[in-house]
Amino acid sequence: MSDKNILSQAVPAVRHPDYKHEIAALLRGNLAPRQLQKQLEDYHEHDIAEALELLRRDERCRLYALLDAPTLAGVLEYTEEDLPVYLEELGIRKKLEVLPLLEPSAAVDYLKGLDKAQRSALIDLMADDVKQELTLLSSFDEDEIGSRMTTNYVAIRSDLTVRQAMKELVRQAADNDNISTLYAVDDADVLVGAIDLKELIIARENMALEDILMTSYPYVYADELVEDCIERIRGYSEDSIPVLDAENRLCGALTAQDVAELVADELGDDYAKLGGLTAEEDLQEPLVRSISKRLPWLVVLLGLGLVVSSVVGLFERVVTHLAVVICFQSLVLDMAGNVGTQSLAVTIRVLVDENLTTSKKLHLLFKEMRVGLVNGALLAVMALGFLGVYIHFFKAYAWGEAFLLSGCVGISLIVAMVISSLVGTVIPMLFHKIHIDPAVASGPLITTINDLVAVVVYYGLAMIVLIDMFHLG
Repeated sequence: MSDKNILSQAVPAVRHPDYKHEIAALLRGNLAPRQLQKQLEDYHEHDIAEALELLRRDERCRLYALLDAPTLAGVLEYTEEDLPVYLEELGIRKKLEVLPLLEPSAAVDYLKGLDKAQRSALIDLMADDVKQELTLLSSFDEDEIGSRMTTNYVAIRSDLTVRQAMKELVRQAADNDNISTLYAVDDADVLVGAIDLKELIIARENMALEDILMTSYPYVYADELVEDCIERIRGYSEDSIPVLDAENRLCGALTAQDVAELVADELGDDYAKLGGLTAEEDLQEPLVRSISKRLPWLVVLLGLGLVVSSVVGLFERVVTHLAVVICFQSLVLDMAGNVGTQSLAVTIRVLVDENLTTSKKLHLLFKEMRVGLVNGALLAVMALGFLGVYIHFFKAYAWGEAFLLSGCVGISLIVAMVISSLVGTVIPMLFHKIHIDPAVASGPLITTINDLVAVVVYYGLAMIVLIDMFHLG
């Protein structure tokens, strides 16, 4: 037996504890409430959140009663899409305690999902400061940065000393835990700069706060569109970014987690756009809205598809004289489409860089064409050999005719893949140049154009070479 096998037997495999099932078992046990509370304190809020999906409603309600409002709010923030379901299971008193402790954007999303009467009744029962906060956040559209910001930040007057600023930090930290970066404002709450917590801690007590301010700290405006500033925000890699109103007053902040969620949402939208949709769908989206997203592009593509079909009709003579060519049509079309999609993905990724020069764009274009040429040549050689043998044995063609047919497929692959690489690169560049989102317009359009190119190349070669020159069929 090898040393490796001996070692694998001697050392047991490390397994991660299954905390969510442990929590579910605790809630289904016979522990007294006080003991159960003590046990639950040992688990992370994320694990408790995962356990919720394993519990019946009555078991979840028991859990809600055992947890204090701050802990329960922390648990529910990990539930994401199921948050409205769990909030609806809370009693009105517990709900009023938990809602102000949630991230404001999550609370606003929940309130927007309620009917007007329910929403008004809940808001009326909340404290004035909570009302003001939720009203502010709900005033922004979903595609504006302001709808995603949090009011969980620390703002300090810029005219304070370091000692005074530390006292103010301690006071505000009781209600706000995003303290890695502090924001300095003037008397009118206009942003002056930002302070790193470490710099504040090591500074001398009697120093003026202005001496350690970063006055060129990045910021965004609350009414900016997410898609317009997401790349700029991500580029700074800060733990939080201040959000300003039209008068440059500090009104919120974007945490690193908020930025990560924004990036994820934008990626989801981009994937949707590659499919010809205007935005990513969710499970609760109404049928009519989903149809309205997809139908416009499908109508356009239907028209282009009719063009492709009409072009195929022009080569009716090829199909009549040499029906075997139909067998390999999908092979040529699929490979052309795959290459075009690959070039599209690479091009859109590169176009994220707004500083891309014309020479770099040309370099990308020629690179993608070379990739298409080399890949096409390799596949053409494979097609020549394998398809030649296949056509001879399974289609009963002579060796010469079989390799003529496979050669036609191979040449078609080379030409179609080179052109598809060109199309998959040029079209997104063109749309980007005229300020149309290439992700929206490129995906289905490139696929249809590449089908048209592949059809013309394949059937054109078959007609010229196989029928007109060698008189096959």
